[in-house]
Amino acid sequence: MGKIIALANQKGGVGKTTTSMNLAASLAALEKKVLLIDADPQANASSGLGVDSTQVDCTIYNCLIDRVDVREAIYSTDVENLDIIPSHIDLVGAEIEMLNRSNRERIMLDMLSPVVQDYDYILIDCSPSLGLITVNALTAANSVIIPVQCEYFALEGISKLLNTIKIIKSKLNPKLEIEGFLLTMYDSRLKLANQIYDEVKRHFQELVFKTVIQRNVKLSESPSHGLPVILYDVPSRTGVSIKPETVAILAEHPNIVGLKAASGNISEIAASSGYADPLYFSRAFKKYKGESPTAFLRSGREH
Repeated sequence: MGKIIALANQKGGVGKTTTSMNLAASLAALEKKVLLIDADPQANASSGLGVDSTQVDCTIYNCLIDRVDVREAIYSTDVENLDIIPSHIDLVGAEIEMLNRSNRERIMLDMLSPVVQDYDYILIDCSPSLGLITVNALTAANSVIIPVQCEYFALEGISKLLNTIKIIKSKLNPKLEIEGFLLTMYDSRLKLANQIYDEVKRHFQELVFKTVIQRNVKLSESPSHGLPVILYDVPSRTGVSIKPETVAILAEHPNIVGLKAASGNISEIAASSGYADPLYFSRAFKKYKGESPTAFLRSGREH
């Protein structure tokens, strides 16, 4: 059975959609079967993956309101292993139409039951509200990721969201867990960003993801091209060095044949290549290339 993860925060502009798109694409790149559900009437996740919600025959609105089979609303994307259920502007009025339904909080859960076995992960991009559709998403989910922008106002609504999660867990979905808090749009140069990080870390401790999403222009540009960032800007620099243990895991994947090291730090490159001592790495490199790593970098040739 696939794991259903909701990405929720009633504060807008914190990176829910960007996180949803790129997390889904990254999981798909790891050969996981992924379904992304765009539950936001703005339909940004749909357009960000190249799906025009005005041109498709069936959307999440039709599944929730008209009880159309969810399989008719699933569309493939340019990313292999990644499918999407697009949203539509009509979803704005869906909550009013759902009010008189019996078990209205479980409509999305029932909607997903035919396909939950077909995917490894189902990600739900929630709208920036705590309305009935978001409640449906949290009722259907196994866990929730809470993106938090490194700004002061982003902290103010967290208590309301946590209270909503607590109510849903006690009355509708006892299995709902917080997957973690994901700090987004982080700029280490800003004192405020560091203060927000420390504050969130102090309050939620192990629930805060170690990965912090830096501000990145390419990350902002990619949706306008209908692509996740891993396809839009393959050699993108994140500003964060890949840890050697991460490289070791990636090296086991048959489709990953190389690694671009943009930092130029010989010690980091040596550690990532499995050398405890940079001197041994330099000797091995010189034997292979005929010159030292430092000389090779100075020559300006791409490695």
